[in-house]
Amino acid sequence: MKYYKKIVGERLYLSPINADEVNTYLKWMNEDKTLAVEFGQYPLMVSSKSDLNWLYEPPQNMRRFAIVLLDNDMLIGSISLHNIDHLNRNAYIGIFIGGEEQRSKGYGAEAIRLVLNYGFKTMNLHSINLTVHADNFAGISCYKKVGFLEVGRLPEVLFIDGKYVDKIYMSILEHEFSSDSNNTK
Repeated sequence: MKYYKKIVGERLYLSPINADEVNTYLKWMNEDKTLAVEFGQYPLMVSSKSDLNWLYEPPQNMRRFAIVLLDNDMLIGSISLHNIDHLNRNAYIGIFIGGEEQRSKGYGAEAIRLVLNYGFKTMNLHSINLTVHADNFAGISCYKKVGFLEVGRLPEVLFIDGKYVDKIYMSILEHEFSSDSNNTK
């Protein structure tokens, strides 16, 4: 598979999505319930590239990247800035680490820091926001680690596996982020 080192970090880099990896994304969306639930794909049949249009054919107001390991060029996930609003200088971030064996190794935090740096310093954004399910404890911990703060919550707005779950809104402002401060490791 061919990737391009668009944004390079210490252990990984961000590249444009490679359409040849459709089977990897299909596997992740069908075999990893946690990931499929987080992206609203769990109740759906995800069986072809057309089911993943959101990944391969992003809208104009989105920048999507593959997350690839530097040492072996292995695809491990995807990250995006979406709902980009240039007038008001804000966007939302979305991320997933696909293989469970690649989680809890700090790759998500590194990829987020790379995208925050890109968003604030290259795209001139002022705020970057996200939503997360309240029961995604690992995700919430990662977001806080890189500097996101909880700014709101919609109680019991999601119905997952027979129970209601809150949706949490988190945000980081450009002056709260420093690519060389404590939140970079």
